[in-house]
Amino acid sequence: MTTVVFFVEQIAIGLYILIGVGLFWTLRRWSNAGYNLRSTQFELERDMYRYKRANAVTSLIILIQLGLIVFGIQNVVAPNIRANAGAGTDNTTVVEPKFVTPVPPNVNFGQSPVDSSNVNLGDDPNANKIQSTDVPTATPVGTILPNPQPLQGCDSPQAQFQIPGNGQLVFNPIRVIGTAFTDNFSSYRFELNGPSTKGQFVVLGEYNVPVKEQGDLGQFVPAFYDPGAYQFRLTVFDITNALKAACMVNITISQPPLTPTPIVPQ
Repeated sequence: MTTVVFFVEQIAIGLYILIGVGLFWTLRRWSNAGYNLRSTQFELERDMYRYKRANAVTSLIILIQLGLIVFGIQNVVAPNIRANAGAGTDNTTVVEPKFVTPVPPNVNFGQSPVDSSNVNLGDDPNANKIQSTDVPTATPVGTILPNPQPLQGCDSPQAQFQIPGNGQLVFNPIRVIGTAFTDNFSSYRFELNGPSTKGQFVVLGEYNVPVKEQGDLGQFVPAFYDPGAYQFRLTVFDITNALKAACMVNITISQPPLTPTPIVPQ
């Protein structure tokens, strides 16, 4: 524990710089979310910007707490530990411990103590061969409802979904995983069509960093939308704002399952 305290004290300036950068970036997120919330007229977008603004406030609180913790370690905890250590060494003799590991007798180093001359592997001709191990089954992306509507698009590696899968049941926030890129890339978007959007595709978010290998594309929070069947679409655009690739899957949004209440014995 003392080592950690002194380490934090030594890098305190660097931590203050990182926390300051984080505060500046978070304040910009909060300001942008507030501006977008005031300027938009669509209720779905207003809900999304309220969520972003709340996340920014939470991040601000956490960063301020981290700064206070570093300040306390640097100016209170570390000096007290150093003062106590100095006071305790006036009349104290420090004895360096010596650790001796016993060596078991009759061990010939460099020679194997195992006699394998009597090991019988049987008559199987494959006994001495290394056998391949089956590749483990891929982890399912979630609960997939039967007989979903077919995919639309998704025929190009430039726009692909792994999560959500086609027919997936969604009730908690999920990380959207897949690929989104093209030549002269500009941006990609998440779009949603279903009961809460009155049968029209609405833009949930737009991102300007391409993802060429399967990875994190963003987050989808289903709590903002009414339960029902939806179409979730990924669209990729180039610098001329031309649509270059798209992938659409069918998802079903539902309420989170109820947690059973344990019965307390009387």
